[in-house]
Amino acid sequence: MSYALFDDAGKFLAGRVMSHTDASMQIELDSGRRVKVKSAHVLLRFDAPEPAALVERARALSADIDLELAWEFAPDTDFSFSELAREYFDAGADAVHQAAVLFGLFEAPHYFRRVGKGVFRKAGRDTVQAALAAIERKRAQAAQVSAWADELIDGRCAVPIREQLYRILFKPDKNATEYKAVVEASRRAQRAPLDLLRAAGAIESPYQFHLRRFLYEQFPRGTGFADAPMPDIKEPLPLADLQAFSIDDSSTTEIDDALSLRGLGTGTVVLGIHIAAPALAIAPDSLLDRVARERLSTVYMPGHKITMLPDATVQRFTLTEDRESPALSLYVHIGEADLQPQRFETRIERIRVVDNLRHDKLDATITEPSLTGAAPADYPHAVELAFLFKLARELKSRRELVRGKPETFNRPDFNFRIQRPDGAEPQGDEPVQITPRLRGAPLDLIVAETMILANSHWGGWLAEHNVPAIYRSQASLAPGVKVRMGTKPAPHAGMGVSQYSWATSPLRRYVDLVNQWQIVATVRHGRTAALAAPFKPRDATLFSIISSFDAAYAAYNDFQQTLERYWTLRWIEQQQVRELDATTMNNGLVRADTLPLVFRAIGCESLPRGTRVRVALKSLDTLTLEVHAALLARLGEGATEAAPPEPEDDEAAAPISLQLAIDVSESDAAAEPAPTGAPAAEP
Repeated sequence: MSYALFDDAGKFLAGRVMSHTDASMQIELDSGRRVKVKSAHVLLRFDAPEPAALVERARALSADIDLELAWEFAPDTDFSFSELAREYFDAGADAVHQAAVLFGLFEAPHYFRRVGKGVFRKAGRDTVQAALAAIERKRAQAAQVSAWADELIDGRCAVPIREQLYRILFKPDKNATEYKAVVEASRRAQRAPLDLLRAAGAIESPYQFHLRRFLYEQFPRGTGFADAPMPDIKEPLPLADLQAFSIDDSSTTEIDDALSLRGLGTGTVVLGIHIAAPALAIAPDSLLDRVARERLSTVYMPGHKITMLPDATVQRFTLTEDRESPALSLYVHIGEADLQPQRFETRIERIRVVDNLRHDKLDATITEPSLTGAAPADYPHAVELAFLFKLARELKSRRELVRGKPETFNRPDFNFRIQRPDGAEPQGDEPVQITPRLRGAPLDLIVAETMILANSHWGGWLAEHNVPAIYRSQASLAPGVKVRMGTKPAPHAGMGVSQYSWATSPLRRYVDLVNQWQIVATVRHGRTAALAAPFKPRDATLFSIISSFDAAYAAYNDFQQTLERYWTLRWIEQQQVRELDATTMNNGLVRADTLPLVFRAIGCESLPRGTRVRVALKSLDTLTLEVHAALLARLGEGATEAAPPEPEDDEAAAPISLQLAIDVSESDAAAEPAPTGAPAAEP
């Protein structure tokens, strides 16, 4: 009986020959299936042993072939496997020995290169040595992966894995030994990579983990600044005859804005909105500009911040009290009786700030009753602040007419105070205080409305002079219509203004610095400003800035929310809170009444939105930022809170979760929320 061994797309099969012609054979496999095989694909004809036995015995024999010796025996020209079998074994090599050589050659491409069906050519010596070195490296890597995986499972973490922690988890190189070890250990231990690494001691501090992950992604070269010369303002600036004051949080060092009032009691009041003016000294494409453009914004977090500009530059231009500072000033002439703006004027000058008011120290004193005469007003600038409060309420009401509905701030912002030595960065284990701060408080309202007035006016003024700028716009207040950035003025429905630019925070937002360059050029050149401004109409650079800023600002805000959630969970741990009152949202989410915390609570999935509940906190994790809670009781009947005036984005409010890249399976409000430590009421 005749048998044949043939090549079926790189797989060797053997069977009984049923019939054949010069071109093909009909072969029956052991399974009973019959196949038609081209004669050119038949590599070996034999009479014994039977096909299955031949393949089994040849496979076993091929494992014992000394490939290096076979390579030495092989001729330098093309040769068939049967030829080499006779050289390697003996001249009478039978079918089993020939098949064994065929299998061995086929599975050793580093020694032998296939040039045809059953025909090979031995590789050059250099190629063989390189291939063998690569095989040895792969073997060593596999051994290292296994050893490191064993250590992780045993609760120990190798130094190379610890050093590559953030790359492994968030931007992995899947060919790296460290990554493969974590995947292997996770698969074998049936545990999540993060849990496994934490148990092995790779993550010592959840706070440092969150911080360093952010720095790894956003500041891979560190947060320090390259040495840059302090820029000088070359032109002499006139000193304005006024006394300005700023309103900021105590932790604010980048004081971008200050206010002044003149002419009270004369019928026409001149409101001065004074903005720090780094654009007068920082030139586009200078070293400091490149630094600011790379960072794009100051990064805020509870108890710390990473500034957009070097501290020396900030201190040079911040509007600190008791000194003269360069400023870009907008003067608004306002009718004292009707509070109607009559004309605007923009100047480049020096101003003297006489007071840096700190709202966290004054909010309890500067209240609506004291500002309206219903209570004593024993604080600095009481008369000016009373007028500004009246003006701010009027400006807000006019914007609300344009919006078509009033602005409502039914949830407070929160201040985080980390108890640490002055100037020291938080380490994550300090005591933390969290206090509510209702948006729309008098001092917030004054700053917010005056900044909105300046940003709206300057945006329209630049458009009148055909000078491009970066704008924020919102087509409508309909759900899902987001705020967008662009280079052309357009209405901002959320603000209730015809156009809105960001220009009042040039020390902490790059977009504001860009717009300040454009405003300064317009002040200096008037109707020819479009030709003199750093950015010309349809300048592609502006679009690049917008794209980069959007991405960076979103990442910075996400990081701020991450650390605020971390410190909120730390506060719960420190205060040993076991229960919280909350209000239901959608899909089982609840919002804590007195903390900036949204989480899921078992048992709340079917409750109507707005239901007041008390929940029990079962556990929380400051690394994954997860809160496990369950419904204890409903407080009141049904939904006790009316639907909020502004649609609430449940997706944006959803609990933060840690998203790993490792694969073990192979809307703007009227006063836009300010970052922790930033001027909280400024848009």
